[in-house]
Amino acid sequence: MAIAPPMPFTRRRRAARTEAMSLGDHLAELRRRVLLSGVALAVASTVAFLLYGHVLDFLLRPYCTSVGHHGPCVLYVTGPLDGLAIRVKVAAYGGLLLASPVLLWQFWRFIAPGLHAGERRYAASFVAASVTLFAGGAVVAYAIFPHTLAFLDAVGGPNLRQLYSPSSYLGLLILMMAAFGATFELPVLLVALQLAGLVTPRQLASWRRWSIVGLVTFAAVITPSSDPFSMLALAVPLIVLYELAILAGRLLLRARRTSA
Repeated sequence: MAIAPPMPFTRRRRAARTEAMSLGDHLAELRRRVLLSGVALAVASTVAFLLYGHVLDFLLRPYCTSVGHHGPCVLYVTGPLDGLAIRVKVAAYGGLLLASPVLLWQFWRFIAPGLHAGERRYAASFVAASVTLFAGGAVVAYAIFPHTLAFLDAVGGPNLRQLYSPSSYLGLLILMMAAFGATFELPVLLVALQLAGLVTPRQLASWRRWSIVGLVTFAAVITPSSDPFSMLALAVPLIVLYELAILAGRLLLRARRTSA
């Protein structure tokens, strides 16, 4: 009868600590992580509040690009408190973006002790891939936003002149960045399904034609501005990511079989 080798000291200590933690300990650890996340978010939001001018200039750049030489690159407010409200909103969004690495790290530190070594390896890779893909989707949305604004301005005809308010402009920009970032998580979901054994790379490859139709339709529905340029800018990367998810699933499953 083979005797399993002794568990390394660090792993034994981590496992013992995880098993020994009571419900109160878990709640205390959760409270600590939430408190640290709250402090990081407050500090980051304060920094974004102080750097409001630079942040707003960055967010206005797509609008200024679409306007060009046809008019002033300004947004219009209709109430005396609108300026303060926009500054607070920009500080909140900017703080969330700046604090996101700390927030993700605190989340990881909370769940990591309860995972096995293999689960921790996959979880860390999935978190890194999710952050990268979400950022990539947000960058794509930001890059194409001038074309989106130009289309929305032209579709109304020459007798309409757009006067954007900060709430409507920033709301559409942030919504598009969030929508693109979330949909770019498609390969993470597909790879997770393949590793869980719910689908296989062969099945995903056989569904390719219908998946392309579904992804194009989904892009048309999910795009907030509903313009064809933004729809294609979302649909084409999704099709590419679908193919990459199939390839990644094959490689990971092959590596799992080899190491088994």
